[in-house]
Amino acid sequence: MSTDTVVLEHVPEEEDRPRALAAPSAPADRVFRGALRLAGLSVFLIMGLISFFLLLRGSQALRAVGWSFFTEQRWQTAAHTFGIAAVLPDGLLIALIALCLAVPVALTAAVFISEYAPARLRSVLVSLVDLMAAIPSIVYGLWGLFFLQPRVVGLERWLSNHLGGLIPFLKVRTGDIGTSYTSSTFIAGVVVALMIIPIVTSLSREVFSQAPQGEREGAYALGSTRWGMVRTVVLPFGRGGVIGAVMLGFGRAMGETIAVALIISPTFKFAGHVLETGANSISALIALRFGESDPLSMSALMAAGLVLFALTLLVNVAAGLVVSRSRSGSATAD
Repeated sequence: MSTDTVVLEHVPEEEDRPRALAAPSAPADRVFRGALRLAGLSVFLIMGLISFFLLLRGSQALRAVGWSFFTEQRWQTAAHTFGIAAVLPDGLLIALIALCLAVPVALTAAVFISEYAPARLRSVLVSLVDLMAAIPSIVYGLWGLFFLQPRVVGLERWLSNHLGGLIPFLKVRTGDIGTSYTSSTFIAGVVVALMIIPIVTSLSREVFSQAPQGEREGAYALGSTRWGMVRTVVLPFGRGGVIGAVMLGFGRAMGETIAVALIISPTFKFAGHVLETGANSISALIALRFGESDPLSMSALMAAGLVLFALTLLVNVAAGLVVSRSRSGSATAD
């Protein structure tokens, strides 16, 4: 008795792919698409033109001093001895102090407006936050100079006397008189913090308000409290947007000019003691030295502006990458 062996050939199954649908485009659609593409490309064109202008105008100073432009702490253009080694760290310190003060306040305000405030109060708070963002920076600078600074000196003295021994950058080395604490990096950071609070608050509130309603109700159905729902649903959903808002606020703080220029007492020696009199930043340096500059000094200021422009651009690009890689809601997706 013979048995026939039947071999069944394996036929690979076709992948289950969505079919691409192509709709005929009308002339108006093509014009609209071209206009949008042109508008998007114009951003790159404008940024490239700004970079080219700053590089062209700052090339004279960069050729004159070379790489010492990034390591020199003096600003004596007549002697060809100038650099941003002192003003760049001071500007970063002002921005970091502003972030440390602004982010907790901004996130707390965003959560309250989005999740806790009654409807009538919510609309009022949203309008107030938007109004804070519309206040000119010179108003913040004048307020910080004449109102805030005399009232912060006591806090600075207390921080220096009680924490200066443990935290070196809080130590004031010039004595215990009031003038040793004015026009400091810390005061400039406090003023800039007030300016970036509405930016971080507005963006974070917008992200928190978009948390899925179904997941909110699911958290309540499982017995969660309101804070538990915020902690497990709203905050994870808005993580990417919050990081992007903080980094955008950081870029805004690094570029602040008028308010910082009004507050600080310009110095060209980086010491790292944030409560002492004397601070600086690239933007304030440009604003204060622009009107009295000879051609080489003007080129040096343009080179400093190029560095600030590059740093701000890098921060904003990093913010975009963080937001795109950590989309809000990815942690709570189905």
